[in-house]
Amino acid sequence: MNRNKGKKALLLSLILMMTIALMSACGGNNNNDGQKENAGAANPSETSSEPPAKNNEVKELSLFIDASWYPVKEWKGSVAEKITEKTGIKLKVTVATDDKQLPLMIASGDLPDLVFTYANIDRMSDSKLSYPWNELIEKYAPDFKIDPTRIAIHTMDDGNFYTVRNSFATQEEMAQNKYSLGSDGNPGIAVREDILKELGNPPIDTIDNFVKVLGMVKQKYPDMVPLIMDKDWIEQYFLQQFGVEGLLDGWYERDGKVDYAIRQPEMLEFFKFMNRLYREGDILAENFAYTNDQIDDQYATSGKAFAHSHTVSIADMDNIKVKNAGGSYTFQMLPSAISKNAKAVSSGLGFAGTFITKKNKDPEASIKFLQYLASDEGKKLTMFGVEGEHWTWNDEGYPNLKYDPSDADFVNSNGIKWWYLYNDGVTEGMLSYVPGAQKTKALMEKKEFTVYKPELGLIQLQPDSEEKTIKTKIDEMIKNEKVKIYLAKSEEEAVANYETMVKNAEKIGLDRLVDWANQTYQKKKNLFNK
Repeated sequence: MNRNKGKKALLLSLILMMTIALMSACGGNNNNDGQKENAGAANPSETSSEPPAKNNEVKELSLFIDASWYPVKEWKGSVAEKITEKTGIKLKVTVATDDKQLPLMIASGDLPDLVFTYANIDRMSDSKLSYPWNELIEKYAPDFKIDPTRIAIHTMDDGNFYTVRNSFATQEEMAQNKYSLGSDGNPGIAVREDILKELGNPPIDTIDNFVKVLGMVKQKYPDMVPLIMDKDWIEQYFLQQFGVEGLLDGWYERDGKVDYAIRQPEMLEFFKFMNRLYREGDILAENFAYTNDQIDDQYATSGKAFAHSHTVSIADMDNIKVKNAGGSYTFQMLPSAISKNAKAVSSGLGFAGTFITKKNKDPEASIKFLQYLASDEGKKLTMFGVEGEHWTWNDEGYPNLKYDPSDADFVNSNGIKWWYLYNDGVTEGMLSYVPGAQKTKALMEKKEFTVYKPELGLIQLQPDSEEKTIKTKIDEMIKNEKVKIYLAKSEEEAVANYETMVKNAEKIGLDRLVDWANQTYQKKKNLFNK
């Protein structure tokens, strides 16, 4: 009898404990529901159609940024927080240590959920590595509309497109938006305003006059470097002044035919000029060996250099840094054109693209995340910041920014611009329209002599193809040989080194590469209606 009573008591105790546990669990769920409602959850009947953020279900995806120079290294700041609020996605970010890291990750199969790259677009556009966007859109986001031009230029030989690059705009899109001027990705040179005044404000309206001013600086300030150059922006400004189309490792077009950039008639004059700058002591030999892109900034903002070659925003950026450091001098931009031959050819198809890898744990959430970034709201949030807090829309058709977009510390700390995992050149170009800013003036000048040839960007090499191997070998050779031209002891030696570089390229297979490029160009150029 006592034994039965004991069993009943134990059973009652177990039932009571289970009841309490269930009530606690229900209470916990109620508390969570309360948090969701406080976070702005929709009516329960509408929950299934709301974005994940509305349910307070934040998912973390891993993102690898294939750019060792990237200034934003964590998912934080007001823009990142707002994107998470809107999409329910936060990112665990890893920034590359060097340009070999992603290729090693590809080889080992150790990839994150998302990869953002500009140097390995062709390599990542592979069904073994990445999900085709078109398949994910059809399955999970059928209302994600991408215009036919962008689809066409990103479609690979297998019929799929695996990304859409940011920063791309057609000539028509740019023409229709007068306040869209382009991005920081345009070359410029800034000079010390105070020193120029001390020299009597000599004009810098031609290449020869610029060289004369550099000579005056050397004479009056022998301890100052006349021209310091960012390691990634050594050639671009002067290539444009000599009317060279594209960069050293790109294509140019004349009379419907394409050839490799180093064989342009104007290219030799550019190389002779750069060699002249070195021989006359206007630039440093070690400038061509810098591995740190902060060295040139230190020269300019510590008073050790007269001119600073970088992008169109360099004067505005340097002035902020000098002021913050307690300095009193200022930089002013050179005109975007100091030559009657100045020419800029926009042949790019954009800058960088985001890939959803086959290792991705939630492809549906990932493509919907990119869909939000591709929306008008998403593009403006990414590029300008939080509406109301960072900007308001001007009825004229551009954002009134409440901050200086050249203030790198402010921009980076708030995550403005750098989460442009999907954006376009028109929206990005409006970030540059700041009335009165030197960058704005420089870009308006450049727009006047820019010619759009995006069809050149369609000459895309396939991974592991023979053409890709040839081009890689040629480009690596150019990297080594161009420095020999720059640092030649005489103009004759510079010319001989240039001719050797071209011959080396031809030995590697340049003519075969150019033949292939012309066949590709003729097939694909009709994608752009003129």
